[in-house]
Amino acid sequence: MKADLRWFWARLTANYWFFPSLFAIGAAVLGFVCVAIDRSGLVEGLTDEKWLIAARPESASNMLQVIAGSMIGVASTVFSITIAAVAYASGTYGPRLLTNFMEDKGNQLSLATFIGTFVYALTVLHTVRGEDETPALGGAGDALPGFVPQLSLLVAYALMALSVGVLVYFLNHVPSAIRINKVLHDIGRRLLGMVRDDFPEQAAAEPSQARPSGEPLLAERTGYVQLIDFEEMLGVMREGGGSFALSVRTGDFVHPGMALGEICETEASDELAGQLRASFTFGFARTPEQDPQFLIDELVEIGLRALSPGINDPFTAITALHWLGAATAELGSRRLDKMLRDDGDDKDKACAIYPLPDDFAHYVKRGFGAISSAVATSPIATEVMFDTLRHCADALASPERRALLARQGSRLHDQAREALRGPDLAEVEVRYTKFARSFAD
Repeated sequence: MKADLRWFWARLTANYWFFPSLFAIGAAVLGFVCVAIDRSGLVEGLTDEKWLIAARPESASNMLQVIAGSMIGVASTVFSITIAAVAYASGTYGPRLLTNFMEDKGNQLSLATFIGTFVYALTVLHTVRGEDETPALGGAGDALPGFVPQLSLLVAYALMALSVGVLVYFLNHVPSAIRINKVLHDIGRRLLGMVRDDFPEQAAAEPSQARPSGEPLLAERTGYVQLIDFEEMLGVMREGGGSFALSVRTGDFVHPGMALGEICETEASDELAGQLRASFTFGFARTPEQDPQFLIDELVEIGLRALSPGINDPFTAITALHWLGAATAELGSRRLDKMLRDDGDDKDKACAIYPLPDDFAHYVKRGFGAISSAVATSPIATEVMFDTLRHCADALASPERRALLARQGSRLHDQAREALRGPDLAEVEVRYTKFARSFAD
């Protein structure tokens, strides 16, 4: 249930309508509250303050109209700029990066601030009454001719100043957010954080772990696995006293008839199968939640696009390689297999969940293996990849994992021999000799 709530909140806040709607409702409530305080007479002393020049009905109405008109105009401009930035980023860096920009809280909160200020100004505007108008409601605030909510106007001034500050921030944030180094930094930092959270245990290699077999649990829906609620799944199996071995991971595509996993050591009743299926969340696209491979794929995609003949930007690919190297080194120092177990008080009802394991070789192939053929076409990117692989190996204690990186370097060397010629190939040969010698020492 907790995972479902976290997932719901993450998806809800990723929508562009959520924060603007929330701020609009909050601004309307704030407007009514401020006007009610003005009508109550609690702030009549504001007009006696020397630092405050009390507004007349006409000037108050004009000011609120200017604020409302300018805010809705700025909000439209902000939305247009955001859409243009998103279109540029997804077209240049890859459509999968659209999720990153949709989740950008800087853009969402900027738009929400302007919408909120607009709604507040309109809410207060309709309460301003000229001296020649008939009062609509009675109250202490109506003793003098006309009605000008002085406190509400002060709050409107404050919101206008806040909106100007947010506009300045937004104009700086958008070009900063679409810089390729910033994009790669955000992906890389998120990937490193996910690796540390998903694989908290330090280990040189995965210990061998037997997985039980049983009756397959077949999918009934079509789509990508966006979330697996392991805690709920463990609770379901705790009641039956069996185990469940997953056959899919977050990010996999499933369809009816495809096995989600195997129910082991207990009867696979329809009720149990339905409860286990409810632990999966499916959708039309992959998401970064619970899926480090999605972030690895984003780094690889940016690198591949940068090395394509139409773009030919090896330095962007080099930055992607650096972040891939950092993530690979982090993965190489951790135990990558997971098992959730609950022995409880009753040994006859011990239960366990066996996620589909991904070993270090899988992540190396998914990252460096997927990008190496394109890297081999660029001499400078090839040399940097040799260095990145060597630095990853220096951070690892496992000979088996170091050997995987050595084989990846050898594969890159073979690909470079096919793609490069002349002096470029000679320089790569020198760098590979240095790379191979570092593994021989």
